[in-house]
Amino acid sequence: MRNDPTGAEISRLITLLAKLPGLGPRSARRAALYLIERKESLLRPLSGAMAEAAEKISPCQMCSNLDSVDPCAICTDPRRDRTRICVVEQVSDLWALERAGAFPGLYHVLGGTLSALDGVGPEELNIAGLLARISTGQVSEVVLALNATVDGQTTLHYLNDRLANRGLRVSGLAHGVPVGGELDYLDDGTLAAAMRDRRDF
Repeated sequence: MRNDPTGAEISRLITLLAKLPGLGPRSARRAALYLIERKESLLRPLSGAMAEAAEKISPCQMCSNLDSVDPCAICTDPRRDRTRICVVEQVSDLWALERAGAFPGLYHVLGGTLSALDGVGPEELNIAGLLARISTGQVSEVVLALNATVDGQTTLHYLNDRLANRGLRVSGLAHGVPVGGELDYLDDGTLAAAMRDRRDF
């Protein structure tokens, strides 16, 4: 008979850590033990930072980026080119492009991709918000920076059709992004080159 050597509090911590991407039960146990052994230098500061993030961080009403201010710092930055919007699937993709310093304009986060298998249609994504932003007449180019996956390309073609005949330049990332690749995992040089060499549809 095997007994659980951890108490209820530690078990709960391990269970929650195991829900993080890339952490299974074994890795979660190691992470929990590491945190507990460094309670003052790591666990308490991390707990405080997470509580503050939960309290203060929310999606930007304009682009759906995550920030402690609304609209977010990118949307309110006067140095950004407001005539160009880069459409991405997730906030992590926006952060990846920002790390690469590849795009000087504004962003729009869809919140996912179209997927018939998962029951994700246009209504589940932030497409209406994108069309509303374009309807102001200030935007001259929309960059569809979606992942080179089947669902990403399906979403790209859907958006390209919705944006047609609106007097916009609609462009996409160049072939520097590999098929099946996800933006958040690409190196900064590849991302910057793909953005620089984007193509019209």
